[in-house]
Amino acid sequence: MDPPRTKYVLYTWGANSFGQLGQGHAEDQVEPQHVDYGQPSRKLRAIAGGGGHSALITESGELLVCGQNHKGQLGIGHVLEIVTFQLCPLPGNKTVQQVSCGWDFTIILTDDGQVLACGSNAFGQLGVSPQIKHTAEPHFVKSLGESVISIAAGLRHALAVTGSGGVYQWGTGLSSQAKRALNPQPVPAHLISQEPCLVPGMDQLTSQKVAAGSAHSVCLTATGDLFLWGSNKHGQLCSKESFLPLPSALDRSLLNGESVSAVYSGWTHLIAQTESGRIFTWGRANYGQLGRQGPTDDATSVDSVSSSETSLPSEVKTLYGATQIACGSEHNLAIVAAEMRTG
Repeated sequence: MDPPRTKYVLYTWGANSFGQLGQGHAEDQVEPQHVDYGQPSRKLRAIAGGGGHSALITESGELLVCGQNHKGQLGIGHVLEIVTFQLCPLPGNKTVQQVSCGWDFTIILTDDGQVLACGSNAFGQLGVSPQIKHTAEPHFVKSLGESVISIAAGLRHALAVTGSGGVYQWGTGLSSQAKRALNPQPVPAHLISQEPCLVPGMDQLTSQKVAAGSAHSVCLTATGDLFLWGSNKHGQLCSKESFLPLPSALDRSLLNGESVSAVYSGWTHLIAQTESGRIFTWGRANYGQLGRQGPTDDATSVDSVSSSETSLPSEVKTLYGATQIACGSEHNLAIVAAEMRTG
């Protein structure tokens, strides 16, 4: 008998109104379904989901996209919707290290540490000139003066971590909630800037990765700690406060004392993978986006979140050891290795 070999399979599930699941149609999927991304012989380096679009990065650094494209968020030079994954060519034939999809925009990190952005710029979420309202061609975010190692796109804001460990934020997506929550105190600059702005409170830490939701931000440090800030309306920050303007550390006891190796964020839910490979989810559950049973009504709020079981991290055992995970607005993608025997 031949030794076991590993086959990597792409699954997508959840909301699919614009074909963002890449399944060739626009019907929602409650359970994970296998997806053909047109290149079965190529492993995927990374996967990502946004408001109504999704993206894949192949092992060779090619970018594949599908879904909603009305603001040019697929970066393919036009604004037509696509329901199966197609190639997105980049300026100078650059290869891609990471991609993050916002509501109607996309942030792309190249292998040489440069950042590109496409789609809507109505809230400064592209980090480029405010004169650009939207673009179907990826533009470089030139004001990030040094090499970048991690990026994240939220609803209408974005984040980046530079090689020196600095955390930057831009886009005004959190400004309205911040003003209401902090009034009469002023809103910190990083929550209202249309160009990359340094996030305070992280300078003594070694930041490695960022993630973003509709109105919250997350940063993972080299020591495996999570820092969260922004809106806590659906319990996604595991805090008693309705809004956190500055980064606040997540208590490790909520993850059985384990350090975090990876973190992912939907609009109002979070997924964390711990050092042992366990997968924890928490936050909003109205579309089944937590991958586990929980309250399905939409009553979760600041007042009720403390008593909701979804506001605390809980393990999804079927995703144990996942090699890649990504969250869209209210849908998720995951790659899980399975042993196959032949002969």
